[in-house]
Amino acid sequence: MYVSRWSSRIGRLLDRLPPFSWINRALYKRAFARNRHENLFLGVYGSFAEAAAAAPQVKPVGYDNEGSVALYGDELRPRDYPAVFWIDRLVAAGARRVFDLGGYTGIKHYGFSRLIDYPEDLVWTVGDVPAVVEEGRRVAEARGLESRLKFTTDMADMVTADLLFASGSVQFLEESPGAILQRTGARPRWIVLNTSAIHPKLSYITLNSIGTAFCPYRVQSRDSLVAELEALGYRLVDEWRNPGKGITVPFHRECDLEEYRGFCFERANAG
Repeated sequence: MYVSRWSSRIGRLLDRLPPFSWINRALYKRAFARNRHENLFLGVYGSFAEAAAAAPQVKPVGYDNEGSVALYGDELRPRDYPAVFWIDRLVAAGARRVFDLGGYTGIKHYGFSRLIDYPEDLVWTVGDVPAVVEEGRRVAEARGLESRLKFTTDMADMVTADLLFASGSVQFLEESPGAILQRTGARPRWIVLNTSAIHPKLSYITLNSIGTAFCPYRVQSRDSLVAELEALGYRLVDEWRNPGKGITVPFHRECDLEEYRGFCFERANAG
């Protein structure tokens, strides 16, 4: 596998020894461009636009394309269970309007429904890109769930939510969660982030190959995430690790991430 090859000690050693560094980089860029089945990362960039411009011109950029709307199923994985735990508790505490930020075709709604008894009046809205939203609506209508599971491309629709949920998605958004809340004016009572690319120290932008497309990918430092949400009036209720999923950015060892993170926040002045 390319990930294990370039993240190995031998690969790192060769990276420091000319001409192997140049050869390794050229080979990796070629593998990155041709990738179809692995989750690969390339480079560190100053902005989303810069990362997008660096993408090989052989596949689309982002999820808004036909090839990227059927990548993921609704099966539950071990890293989903902290989010299941908190959403179950928050629904019991009164959450009825869930905004699933970058929620794809509603896969977490479907998966979590096997463990959470959704109230009849719960409305789950997914915010995503047009191609994904179109497919999500089609599936929801086919399952007869269009009255509960809704879709939008407008992030401002989260202003009516009392629970903001994001699973594996904030890293694909150009703005951080705090910046999105600041721009939209949304202040949901609760925020649950799971499988988020949060680094212990660094914030940076890299480029991700998902097989069907290339995506600018934003990694945020843990302290900056917490600080910007606290500045908006939230308090950190819980924090957890998502082991078994990480990031290797070849030739940028300081950016490697051993595991993703999850968080639960509550608005401090919420009744």
